[in-house]
Amino acid sequence: MKTMRILTLVHEDLVPPEIAEGIDTTAAPWRMEFDIIGTLKEMGHEVKPLGVRSDLTIIRKAIEEWKPHIAFNLLEEFDGEATYDQNVVSYLELLRMPYTGCNPRGIMLTRDKGLTKKILMYHRIPVPDFAEFPMGRRTRRPQRLTFPLIVKSLVEEASLGISQASVVNSDESLQERVDFIHSSIGTDAIVEKFIEGRELYVGILGNRRLQVLPVWELLFTKMPEDVTRIATAKVKWDHNYQKKHGIISQHAKDLPAGVEDKIQRLSKRIYKNLGLNGYARMDLRLTDTGKIFAIEANPNPQLAYGEDFAESAHHMGLTYEGLLQRILNLGLQWRPRTSS
Repeated sequence: MKTMRILTLVHEDLVPPEIAEGIDTTAAPWRMEFDIIGTLKEMGHEVKPLGVRSDLTIIRKAIEEWKPHIAFNLLEEFDGEATYDQNVVSYLELLRMPYTGCNPRGIMLTRDKGLTKKILMYHRIPVPDFAEFPMGRRTRRPQRLTFPLIVKSLVEEASLGISQASVVNSDESLQERVDFIHSSIGTDAIVEKFIEGRELYVGILGNRRLQVLPVWELLFTKMPEDVTRIATAKVKWDHNYQKKHGIISQHAKDLPAGVEDKIQRLSKRIYKNLGLNGYARMDLRLTDTGKIFAIEANPNPQLAYGEDFAESAHHMGLTYEGLLQRILNLGLQWRPRTSS
């Protein structure tokens, strides 16, 4: 393995400490950054973490002065705007700087959940019925959109704004939740038909030739019966809440014959039709009747050690070190002008 100089782009507030003695890193907001940077160093690479908030010139300066072989992109926003992360990747392309993860077009298409669903519908990939509710316009539910519904931000990720109150069963509660997204999250809202079923995730690695990871499932082993099984912000990020309600993820078991293969093939279609590369995670729902619905596509998903993506890779024999090296290799191989 060739030793490389790796410029790691992280949010300014998420630059991890070099030494974390006495700190519970599993609960730290910079857990992923700490795991990746530390592991890359253990692999023998030279790693330079660069905190970025709202200034692109520091990226150019670091590239000119340090001359990295590749940028490991861990940014999910720029200047406080989630939709600006694609522009940082575009800037790296303008600088002819190889980078890890998804290309700007793929990030743009998947950032807008409504646009994602329109593209997938065109390619006859099943998605829940949905409608968009822009800020400043009246909330009027189309008759075809029947309850129960789930209300989300159109562009935010990481379950921001999603709670038990996001699933609504009346026009009054729909109006209240759309207003909440508009006022508290500050974005347009998307409202989808809520699909009862198993919450499944499928990781994919690759540019042209794709490697599909095992189907992973989010389980709610101690959740009360009257609580909706959805991946809220608490479910994803609150470790105490996870322990209390027995929220775990693991390789999906007891799937009907042929269903895992069908889910993996569908996930590859989603990845290709949205023009993704590098690595991504598909979020799907499987109903009791065996129907599969694409819910979201997430380029550059959570990469912390022990989280879904890394665990599913490990399940098929790819170590954490091997996963990071594979992502680096894919970034070095990606060519914006020639790849698709």
